Amino acid sequence: MIFALFGILITSVGISPAFGENDSIIVTTDKSSYSEGEIIVISGQITYLALGNQLSLIIQSPNGNIAEIAQIEVGSDKQFNAEINPNGVYWKIPGTYTILITQDKNNQATISFEFNGVASVDENTVTTSITEEAITEEAITEEAITEEAITEDVIVQDSIITETTITIQDSIDLISYEIINGNLINVIPDMDAVSLLVYIEATDDGSITLTIPRSVLDATMNGSDDEFFVLIDGEEVDFKEIKTSADRTLDIEFYAGSEQIEIIGTFVIPEFGTIAAMILAVAIISIIAISAKSKLSIQSRY
Repeated sequence: MIFALFGILITSVGISPAFGENDSIIVTTDKSSYSEGEIIVISGQITYLALGNQLSLIIQSPNGNIAEIAQIEVGSDKQFNAEINPNGVYWKIPGTYTILITQDKNNQATISFEFNGVASVDENTVTTSITEEAITEEAITEEAITEEAITEDVIVQDSIITETTITIQDSIDLISYEIINGNLINVIPDMDAVSLLVYIEATDDGSITLTIPRSVLDATMNGSDDEFFVLIDGEEVDFKEIKTSADRTLDIEFYAGSEQIEIIGTFVIPEFGTIAAMILAVAIISIIAISAKSKLSIQSRY
């Protein structure tokens, strides 16, 4: 008889609801104890709705971590309810879990219940997965930041253009120019193509004469002068040229509406090329270091 009564008592405690309240909020659960796979039903009532119809729900695990966080909508009758399915790594610890329902710091109610923990969670797998994901995201973020910084470093600044001269970044030698029926907008060195990109606004058929120092752009083959290639909006065109030991002067005709003239040589501003190569080398080393760090961090957790 004693054992029977004791069993009934334990059963009744397990299925009896939990109850919590303050002056404004009343909250209950349908049971005081739950097992894995059981739905936790939370319901309650609020007296005042001064801050709208949303309440915050936070469930704290026995070790102090947040197991669940959600928003609850209060009905027009000032009643609210929510159903929580306890699963995942944050529910693995058995013990007393605490529910906090909050409208503001002066309107809160707490209630506790027992939960036997989630036994089916593979902690190592979950931890490893979370760690790998965090490391991967960190590596990607660092790599993206590195690439962005490199890109910003490699971007060529706009040239300084006066009525007769052009100053190219990383060159102390000026390009002299004269343009007819157009405006010179910008001149940018293209390191990959070994060329100068001349951007113009051609108001009518016209021409541009550029006196380019050999230190800025040159075309040579086996120690002798070679020919430039000149493209206007991607199409090769003829041009006139005068050469001296210090510079090369090109006279290029263009059509109305032309936008870009590309002058291709075999040599373009070596100082800038060296800087670009150094930045590229630093980029490669940084990415390799980040990748190695990520792999080592992941391996150390197995």
